[in-house]
Amino acid sequence: YTVWNFVPKNLFEQFRRVANFYFLIIFLVQLMIDTPTSPITSGLPLFFVITVTAIKQGYEDWLRHNSDNEVNGAPVYVVRSGGLVKTRSKNIRVGDIVRIAKDEIFPADLVLLSSDRLDGSCHVTTASLDGETNLKTHVSVPETAVLQTVANLDSLIAVIECQQPEADLYRFMGRMIITQQMEEIVRPLGPESLLLRGARLKNTKEIFGVAVYTGMETKMALNYKSKSQKRSAVEKSMNTFLIIYLIILISEAIISTILKYTWQAEEKWDEPWYNQKTEHQRNSSKILRFISDFLAFLVLYNFIIPISLYVTVEMQKFLGSFFIGWDLDLYHEESDQKAQVNTSDLNEELGQVEYVFTDKTGTLTENEMQFRECSINGLKYQEINGKLVPEGPSPDSAEGNDPYLGSLSHLSSSAHLTATSLRTSPESETELIKEHDLFFKAVSLCHTVQISNVQTDGIGDGPWQPNLAPTQLEYYASSPDEKALVEAAARAGIIFIGISEETMEVKVLGRVERYKLLHILEFDSDRRRMSVIVQAPSGEKLLFAKGAESSILPKCIGGEIAKTRIHVDEFALVKTSLCLYERSRVRQLHRDKTIVLTTNFVPFIFRLQDKVRETIEALRMAGIKVWVLTGDKHETAVSVSLSCGHFHRTMNILELINQKSDSGCAEQLRQLARRITEDHVIQHGLVVDGTSLSLALREHEKLFMEVCRNCSAVLCCRMAPLQKAKVIRLIKISPEKPITLAVGDGANDVSMIQEAHVGIGIMGKEGRQAARNSDYAVARFKFLSKLLFVHGHFYYIRIATLVQYFFYKNVCFITPQFLYQFYCLFSQQTLYDSVYLTLYNICFTSLPVLIYSLLEQHIDPHVLQSKPTLYRDISKNRLLSMKAFLYWTVLGFSHAFIFFFGSYFLIGKDTSLLGNGQMFGNWTFGTLVFTVMVITVTVKMALETHFWTWINHLVTWGSIIFYFIFSLFYGGILWPFLGSQNMYSVFIQLLSSGSAWFAILLMVVSCLFVDVVKKVFDRQLHPTSTQKAQLAEAPSGVKCLDSICCFPGETPCASVGRVLDRVIGRCSPNHISRLWSASDPFYTNDRSILTLSPMDSSTC
Repeated sequence: YTVWNFVPKNLFEQFRRVANFYFLIIFLVQLMIDTPTSPITSGLPLFFVITVTAIKQGYEDWLRHNSDNEVNGAPVYVVRSGGLVKTRSKNIRVGDIVRIAKDEIFPADLVLLSSDRLDGSCHVTTASLDGETNLKTHVSVPETAVLQTVANLDSLIAVIECQQPEADLYRFMGRMIITQQMEEIVRPLGPESLLLRGARLKNTKEIFGVAVYTGMETKMALNYKSKSQKRSAVEKSMNTFLIIYLIILISEAIISTILKYTWQAEEKWDEPWYNQKTEHQRNSSKILRFISDFLAFLVLYNFIIPISLYVTVEMQKFLGSFFIGWDLDLYHEESDQKAQVNTSDLNEELGQVEYVFTDKTGTLTENEMQFRECSINGLKYQEINGKLVPEGPSPDSAEGNDPYLGSLSHLSSSAHLTATSLRTSPESETELIKEHDLFFKAVSLCHTVQISNVQTDGIGDGPWQPNLAPTQLEYYASSPDEKALVEAAARAGIIFIGISEETMEVKVLGRVERYKLLHILEFDSDRRRMSVIVQAPSGEKLLFAKGAESSILPKCIGGEIAKTRIHVDEFALVKTSLCLYERSRVRQLHRDKTIVLTTNFVPFIFRLQDKVRETIEALRMAGIKVWVLTGDKHETAVSVSLSCGHFHRTMNILELINQKSDSGCAEQLRQLARRITEDHVIQHGLVVDGTSLSLALREHEKLFMEVCRNCSAVLCCRMAPLQKAKVIRLIKISPEKPITLAVGDGANDVSMIQEAHVGIGIMGKEGRQAARNSDYAVARFKFLSKLLFVHGHFYYIRIATLVQYFFYKNVCFITPQFLYQFYCLFSQQTLYDSVYLTLYNICFTSLPVLIYSLLEQHIDPHVLQSKPTLYRDISKNRLLSMKAFLYWTVLGFSHAFIFFFGSYFLIGKDTSLLGNGQMFGNWTFGTLVFTVMVITVTVKMALETHFWTWINHLVTWGSIIFYFIFSLFYGGILWPFLGSQNMYSVFIQLLSSGSAWFAILLMVVSCLFVDVVKKVFDRQLHPTSTQKAQLAEAPSGVKCLDSICCFPGETPCASVGRVLDRVIGRCSPNHISRLWSASDPFYTNDRSILTLSPMDSSTC
């Protein structure tokens, strides 16, 4: 939408809400017919609600608009009129030739024309699109590859014909028709010629490309899911409750209308002598009179629908969202990023999550791998403090006191090799040096790494030097493990310095060695390994191979295979990914025979983000199922799942991969289902790839979902962006209707983030697309635990109580009005003054519940985070169940009956309660009911409050004081601008009666006594896990009861206070004396904005 149509569209969205639409109808009715109350009583609150909500939503959309402008307004250079013209990315049109420099992101889908290389090739990373961090090579057609200047490109005459835009990232078909010297040359175009929007140019100075798809027609945009209005489960419950209350309202109006006409059936009540009808009234239609009376009663009782509920909820969500941004526990110092809230409408949904769908690359991992240790022909070494240390010494031994293998220069000295190396003779030492030499050369040569053109002189002339290669050489690898291993070899002194004309150059201790590259066997999913055949400077031909241990070890016939297998198992226990290297001398090359002479083994770690494993385990303890959806390869994805704890080593891993047909997929699913049902003890994990998933979702959705629901963890690999969204959609529409949350960091995750009930963007290294399109954005995956277990828990508790409380206090408000009609012949006489009607929800009872919904902490935040199982207490919208709703409703009706009949018995029998013998009138009766009601509902809110601050005390007791002061001024002065003043001197007379004061106190205590008793029995007989945690938090050190008395020492009320505090589970942190066990976490420096009250560590 635009600025011009924001208002009508916003009004349409707001009037879709039941309460807003209802109050609009009531307001129109008040304008059209004669009603007991003024139209202002409905129109003013409605206008206030609509305005506040529109301002809030407009502000949030304005922030999104600014974020979009950053992307759409990014500067780019296009070729026009023989020169480069600077423009904005949003102005690129199909056919424009665009220049992109190194490390820039492609602003549209481009067909590569030329690069700074003679062959017209370039390298890109697509991590933000498909999650793969590997370097991909793209090529241009030969006729355009030579056009490397702007002038040559400007003279190019060519036509590109290609398919219509589609979402598949890996599919592109087209052709380029080039006109040269009056001759047309046709060249085919495939995916290798297409540079996708969102990808980044690497290891290439600059390229020129022609735009073929722009804007919303790019493949990245087509993978976006159209953003829909997300509504939380609490809001859906509110609409259900509103419909129930609407039925109650209509029922009350119908009953009152019928009873009115039943009563007026007697002639003496139809037209009494003091209320004669006009001629028009006698001649009017009975049906119209019935409808008019029905609408009048509807207006009279309309306040049972709490329109102020919506504005309070909007304010609570908007103001409460700032607490997430202010929480220093969600602040990441390294990147200087704090949590962002893009949509505050879903705060409470953070407390209802049942499924978490997470990306892998950049979300669980850091997009990089680390070399840790290696096994060289049966001997294990690890890198400690930049040195390669044999197994056994502590990290301190790497300082030079104990033997170590720093680099090949150290190996040349036998002084560094002692008995710990298990080789003592000079011949053994020489053999060891040769083995390490060949090992690091295998690491440096068996790869497809690209290297940028930087100066390499002077590198590697000394011993092992940590972080040397990454700072002076920039490697671009097809996979993160290749880069980590080549950098490790460079630190060891064997540096890969490039490849030219099929010659690989390696610098060994300052001396350049050149190996002729004879052949490369690329890695594939069938062989699960890659191999290179090279010719050494000596003329000897060598074959180096690397791959998964399962594909290498069975082919080994020499070397320390048994010891290597032991090392494989040891490395597997510490959750490392595995990469095996072998070397063999090739005397005769046969198609089907390889002779392996020695075996070497290297584990590497795909570096996880901090505390990922602990976070996933905490989510699992909280009853949340975690699915990993990634575009990465099967082997890499499974390895990371094992590393981060998503899969356990003891878990039975089921696979649904490489399925080619519907029948085969169905049979495999049936087999998996049988395996799950036959074994009820073992936990199961499921691995499924994108192709098999497409087949499963096409014909076998129910069977696939049955298998997934019975698995503890699910991993989906090789997923296209839209497939991720489809999986989440499938879970959302399942019979259980679970609440889903999606986490991702790249543009390929936008679709699933928008599809899930709650979308979390990780502000990682792959741009800000995910963060911009998410509902919440954090810097690291580990912050998810604080976001859900603390903020989500608190927000849900607060808003659930807020919603129930609003319905409760409005039932208390309107039910006496309904009962009053039985005593006034259903004449539609109001019980309360119109000013009280208007201000009840706006001023007298609004602030305590608003502050409660912002500050309430029913349990310490650290307890919630350290005990994830407490999250289960609020799952499945438990606090807004029909049982809880009925309890609050019945409580409201019972309190209303006490208000009304308590006041009636006090002054209903013509009893004089004033010293001068005067009696109270109907306005005094209504004011007495209203006064008891304001005090009762405010104290009820106080009973629900567990966390007391000075703000709570101010608004709770201040609201009652404000009501008394306002009533004294309103009824104590004759205001000239009021036409009639029914309340003049009424409140002053009421307060001058001692009996009225006693009645107020008695009715307030009578109302709340039953509620307190219920809380006592519930906590004693059926305590929840949260209530048990409250008691465990302060077992016997409680010395105060906030709402009754707070004394520093023993007092007459201390014993009562301890009993009630043990029952209610509440005490202010300012006065609490905690007894901590050794296992309880204590935070001496709590940085969380949630803890508003300080806690002195000396009391612990």
